[in-house]
Amino acid sequence: MKILLVEDELYIAKPIEQLLKRNHFSVDVAHDGEYGLDCALTDIYDIIILDILMPKMNGIEVLKALRENGITTPVLLLTAKDQPRDKVSGLDGGADDYLTKPFDNEELLARLRALGRRKEVLLPAGLLTYEDLTLNPHTLMLSYQNNTVKLSLKESQLLEMLMQNKNRSISKEQMIEKVWGYESDTEHSNVEYHISLLRKKLLKTQTQIRIQTIRNLGYVLKVIEDES
Repeated sequence: MKILLVEDELYIAKPIEQLLKRNHFSVDVAHDGEYGLDCALTDIYDIIILDILMPKMNGIEVLKALRENGITTPVLLLTAKDQPRDKVSGLDGGADDYLTKPFDNEELLARLRALGRRKEVLLPAGLLTYEDLTLNPHTLMLSYQNNTVKLSLKESQLLEMLMQNKNRSISKEQMIEKVWGYESDTEHSNVEYHISLLRKKLLKTQTQIRIQTIRNLGYVLKVIEDES
């Protein structure tokens, strides 16, 4: 499960990030509302943990912008104990749950599991489609008609980004930031290697969809009608 944590206080964000990683979640962290919104709008996350009091944009503003842009990802708000109005505003604005600081780690994990189950009910199979291609990010299976291939986790995450950003190029920097993490020292060559593997697996399914390189911009999915 991939989680976006939007929290400006490092002394709070770092322990949460470590807790989630110990419990086998994939985590990206944003330290202000504006950057958090940019990350969330990619729509690649299963759950968003969103603090309310943040610089540039507060959590309520971020939440409102997400829902206005059609992002339905479950949101867990982090609120201060003495801010009941923020809880009400957040829930009315489209938040799915809230947790009051300070909180117990086990309660946070339990609420995340509950939100994950709720998303699975809303999106039964959790499948992603692009034209005639289907990706199950939970099983890492890529399918076209009766042809199915197994992807690695990184391949699945990269393809998920491409499928969710239809007709928009995704840069190598964006891929590194979202798949490996913004603090990663992963190089462009690593992205190119995984894209190369992913292209070979697309060919195995016999689909006409290809990953095209857009010079100086990145990669985009395209349907190739005739390669002869």
